[in-house]
Amino acid sequence: MVKEFTVMGEPKGKGRPRFNPYAKGSRPRTPEDTLVYENLIGWEYRRQCKEAFPADASIWMSVTAYYAIPKSGSRKRKHLMEDGVIRPMKKPDIDNVVKVYADALNGIAYHDDTQIVSLVCEKYYSDQPRVEVKIGDMEGGNQDDCSKINTVTENQ
Repeated sequence: MVKEFTVMGEPKGKGRPRFNPYAKGSRPRTPEDTLVYENLIGWEYRRQCKEAFPADASIWMSVTAYYAIPKSGSRKRKHLMEDGVIRPMKKPDIDNVVKVYADALNGIAYHDDTQIVSLVCEKYYSDQPRVEVKIGDMEGGNQDDCSKINTVTENQ
């Protein structure tokens, strides 16, 4: 089983937890903009994919983040960005993008993000900023996606 969904808009990462320095024993809280983005991710998953993976499934995840092509820059440079030759080396960090998606899908796409056993994340430029996510069961998923992920994980 493979689930695919897209969240339109500029990719965002998981915000750092905030603390109240004046309250004794205060707990960390997630920034509001991160909570809003996590809710959007969950809503898009429910709208586009509907059902969740079983609690005992080993899951692979592929996250592809497409950033907006900057307005400044030469035409040649913009074409190289569109073709994937020049890739974004900008914030948010790739690990924060993965973290916000893995956390947002807890209890929605899967029981817990500990079920994710293989992961690929890539950053590209595009005229349509968005994040495309594929999630699959390691046993019953698309073999092409699983082998791609296994190859990437083995080479690290």
